[in-house]
Amino acid sequence: MLQMRPDCERCGTDLPAQAPGAFICSFECTFCAACAEALDDRCPNCGGELMDRPTRAKALLGKYPPSAERRFRA
Repeated sequence: MLQMRPDCERCGTDLPAQAPGAFICSFECTFCAACAEALDDRCPNCGGELMDRPTRAKALLGKYPPSAERRFRA
């Protein structure tokens, strides 16, 4: 199951699990759309392709909560 990380690793923008606009690589490094575009859809950590992250249905957020661990480091 995806961790659904709560923020962009590059700029810190909030990325709610139920909202579109997040991009991930195969290691679940997570970026907002603007940063993914600036990175030419390549993960700066592993070099993998950044793809649209699926959203998690609101009805499942209680049973399967997203990660609360923020990855942005200023």
